[in-house]
Amino acid sequence: MDVLIGRVARWAREIPDAPAYTFVDHLGDGRARTLTWRQADRKARALAVRLREVCAPGDRAAVLAPQSLEYVVAMLGAMYARVVAVPLFSPDLPGHAERLALAYADADPVVVLTTSATPADRLPPAKAVIAVDTVSDLLADEWEDEPIGPGDLAYLQYTSGSTRTPAGVEISHGNLGANAAQLWEAFGARPRTSVAALWLPLFHDMGLIAIIACPIVGGNQAVFMDPVAFVMKPTRWMRLLSGHADVYTGGPNFAYEYTAARASDPADLDGLDLSGVRVMLNGAEPVRPATVSRFTSVFAPYGLRPEAHTPGYGLAEATVFVTAGSIDAPPLVTDFDRDALAEGRAVPYDGEGSVGVASTLVSCGKPTGQRVRIDSPGDGHVGEILVQGPNVARAYWRDPERTAEVFADGWLRTGDLGVIHEGELYVTGRVKDLVIVDGRNHYPQDIEATAQDASDGVRKGHVAAFAVPGAETERLVVVAERSRAGRTDESVVREVRAAISRGHEVAAEVVLVAAGAVPRTSSGKIARRACRQAYLEGALV
Repeated sequence: MDVLIGRVARWAREIPDAPAYTFVDHLGDGRARTLTWRQADRKARALAVRLREVCAPGDRAAVLAPQSLEYVVAMLGAMYARVVAVPLFSPDLPGHAERLALAYADADPVVVLTTSATPADRLPPAKAVIAVDTVSDLLADEWEDEPIGPGDLAYLQYTSGSTRTPAGVEISHGNLGANAAQLWEAFGARPRTSVAALWLPLFHDMGLIAIIACPIVGGNQAVFMDPVAFVMKPTRWMRLLSGHADVYTGGPNFAYEYTAARASDPADLDGLDLSGVRVMLNGAEPVRPATVSRFTSVFAPYGLRPEAHTPGYGLAEATVFVTAGSIDAPPLVTDFDRDALAEGRAVPYDGEGSVGVASTLVSCGKPTGQRVRIDSPGDGHVGEILVQGPNVARAYWRDPERTAEVFADGWLRTGDLGVIHEGELYVTGRVKDLVIVDGRNHYPQDIEATAQDASDGVRKGHVAAFAVPGAETERLVVVAERSRAGRTDESVVREVRAAISRGHEVAAEVVLVAAGAVPRTSSGKIARRACRQAYLEGALV
């Protein structure tokens, strides 16, 4: 069985009692529970037997379970059974009911994989429902391995919906194995030694690959917790990392910003040892230099090396991982001339620009095991990022029109704008998020950065900038969440508008909203389109 799931069986034979997956249940009894490689393999085989009692190879099995060891078993069991997994989430997860309904209907699963703790009346209709934690391990003895090819479909990864209705990306067993190996290599992981420690949701592409798939490559251990536990107390993430001699992790930029801001109680940091953190991948949204600097300064006293912070780039259509910075050097930060960048040229800032303002970007590094090029007029020009490699998915589920548009001519059209400067990839924004006012291009993340730095009355990382139709041209709208600084709305709006006018030479309507009102995707990205729609519908509060 020359696919990734075959390695689970290998580790079950070679290192049967070594820890494979450990879940720290902060929302329950606080205990850490571990599956060894033998246990993980045996439970997955038992589930495969159960699955084949109710469905056939190629049928879809929706995983509607909370963050848990059972979720891991559900994914592995589906792979053994040659059933197409659909990693979703428990129907109890607040704020995502519509996304769940859309993805579930699109996937049209035959069976639901869940846990006995999930109320049956909360589950959508299905031919069969299997509570993973009730499947007897004794069934494993009945399973006989079947051939699985690299082109066989492993799972449908539904996009987070930051730019469109969720779509199912077809990830093959070959895609999965290739991307897990690429990420493992980029992390500089060592077989049976390196540890993955993360809180990312398992239904998200990065969580699935970094927590479930990547450790399988080298027989490594994954230690993980519930994302809600992270949100409630972000220093738990640091505790998860503490004390390991060789550990890697990752998260979106807002998570680093949030953790640094909440690390104020000395009791939460007492005894913390981050000297063994080799890689902290920062991706899923624009990496802000100020965040990197703030996070590093907060946790440097606890042994965190500046080199550990590793910006990266990826997307579900490439399974997840595409590029990452060097794990042996601090993040590479470059100032570009903002005017030239808006015109589509990457020119290092020399202080002579007409506005006199630089656009500071963090390099997302270089690809591992795949190719990246820019669809642009020439070197140093901004264009759409294109990706090619064994990790690139083959299609969208049941959507030939979108497939033909995105997976074209052997290259994945990412929909992201970027430039390659001195061999490094810099991501400048989304093609469809670009704000054009009076004929000038503006990158929304630049405007959002200006807005959040303009006033202490704005919550950092909770700002969305977008364009809406105007009388003669598009006009700029900036929606920002209020901070706890106690400032008046009038003064905050005045400061933000002035900063945007000075820095970008464009007028903006500034809308202040309550904490939590700026929508995010399940992966933590600012959902600009959803925010724009809410603004147009008058639904922002």
